[in-house]
Amino acid sequence: MSVHTYLALPDETHKDLSVTYEIVKQWPKTDLHCHLDGSMRVSTIWELAKKQHVDLGVSTIEELEQKLKVGERAQNLREYLEPFHLVNLVLQEEDALERAAYELAEDAWNEGVWYLEVRFSPILHVHKGLRLTQIMDAVLHGLHRAERDLGIRTGVIVCGIRSIEPETSLRLAELTIAYKNRGVVAFDLAGIEDNFPAKDHADAFYLIRKNNINCTVHAGEAWGPDSISQALHNLSTHRIGHGTRLKENGDLMNYINDHRIPLEMCITSNVQTKVVRSFEQHPIRFYYDYGLRVSINTDNRLISNTSITEEFMRAHRYCGLNRSELEDIVIMGWKSAFLPYRDKAYLLKKVLFELEKSRVPF
Repeated sequence: MSVHTYLALPDETHKDLSVTYEIVKQWPKTDLHCHLDGSMRVSTIWELAKKQHVDLGVSTIEELEQKLKVGERAQNLREYLEPFHLVNLVLQEEDALERAAYELAEDAWNEGVWYLEVRFSPILHVHKGLRLTQIMDAVLHGLHRAERDLGIRTGVIVCGIRSIEPETSLRLAELTIAYKNRGVVAFDLAGIEDNFPAKDHADAFYLIRKNNINCTVHAGEAWGPDSISQALHNLSTHRIGHGTRLKENGDLMNYINDHRIPLEMCITSNVQTKVVRSFEQHPIRFYYDYGLRVSINTDNRLISNTSITEEFMRAHRYCGLNRSELEDIVIMGWKSAFLPYRDKAYLLKKVLFELEKSRVPF
């Protein structure tokens, strides 16, 4: 039996406890681990390439879709990340960045995401001469416009890249500080883990913490628990991106559990990068039962060909998480969000009301 008791609803025998795509889609969810460049619409990439005269190496939109949605073709994280270069060819202009941000928020909102944290690395969008501030402003304009039009709430997470020199991470950390309270909610370290240790970027994270800014780190995905340990003890991260291999070190897992450090779970991408062999073997079931704070996220809607609703449904179908347990994970997502405490408490009340309402039969 799970140790979680977030959602205690009376008289459950008279409630509809089924799990369907439509029910999950309506739940007020978070998506805390979502990459901008990995979550674009194929049609938008196609249109932008034509407008910008960018050669994507394909002759039809169908070929482009096949090239971008790596699915089971990827044999490791490196292969999974290859399509990002193609996507970023069209994300070197302000209007393209603003459009991509707006459309991502719109897609998330249309499947019940009330709060979306969008992460990206501005340094990847300077190849046509844009300044880092222009890049940040474009993405934030797109997200703020979506907030006004739709009602979704968003935050930006700026990513340092492991394989790029630590001095660049420090520069991006300074950019993050400049945009604190202007839509940026955290700093991250992303990219290939092998041979690029997190501790090399400690100066950037020290600067982030010194300025009272949240941080998260991709760790325990392609590399084992040592990567998670560095994220915790060298970078003092507040959340762990993925953490899939945490179970290989029980002592470290207990530390994370005791300190309530959230894990940003991305089921589909973990299978596609071969971090786990199958959906059925994904550790989210074990982590939830053990008491860890986990959230369900998309990672890359385009590259993984997924959605937040589909991620929840895979947790149900393959990992055996029932409706009450999935509702707990919805709530843990809200508890893990980089939101001010008062905002989080206010929104959680609304979330609990919506979850209860969804259980009442018509």
